[in-house]
Amino acid sequence: MLTLTSEVQIWAHRLPAGVKLAVLAVATTALFRLHGPLPLAAAFGAVAVVSATGGPRFAGQSARILRPLWPFVLMVGLWHLFTRDIAGGAEVILRMTTAVAAANFVTMTTRLADMQRVLEWLCRPLAALGLPPARLALALALVIRFIPVLQDRAGQISAAWSARSARRAGWRTVAPLTAAALDDAAHVADALRARGGSV
Repeated sequence: MLTLTSEVQIWAHRLPAGVKLAVLAVATTALFRLHGPLPLAAAFGAVAVVSATGGPRFAGQSARILRPLWPFVLMVGLWHLFTRDIAGGAEVILRMTTAVAAANFVTMTTRLADMQRVLEWLCRPLAALGLPPARLALALALVIRFIPVLQDRAGQISAAWSARSARRAGWRTVAPLTAAALDDAAHVADALRARGGSV
């Protein structure tokens, strides 16, 4: 399975996971209070500058992770072009890409185990309702962990389809991607049981 954490070590790797997640939460909240293409473009530029401080290799990895967003950017752009709301489309696109880029920066510089400990601490109040914080934190961490895995699976399935057919894969990848996700989930469950966990 893929890892979210970048192997390129930068200054942000040394910051506590809780601090990075707190800054991300505040920044994302502030981002959704911004209006207008110019302020949102400035916010995107700020995130890009922060990513660039990690050097060209880290910045390149950050940019590649954003590639799955391009179909959504294209759809949003075409729709707002059709409705003649260019400024509104620019706001949506800039807000979406900035939020995802900021979240990617945090996940690329934070070990999953560290993130899981923070999530477990945040879930502690739910123990009063009978919900085990450790299991909730593990579930949330696995959801985060599986995002790049499913992206990679989708790319492999699309490439396999393109090798066999000149037509675009489109919705035809949904069934095999679902089967692959269920298969990966079963393997993870088996691994957890083998380590003495319960699912």
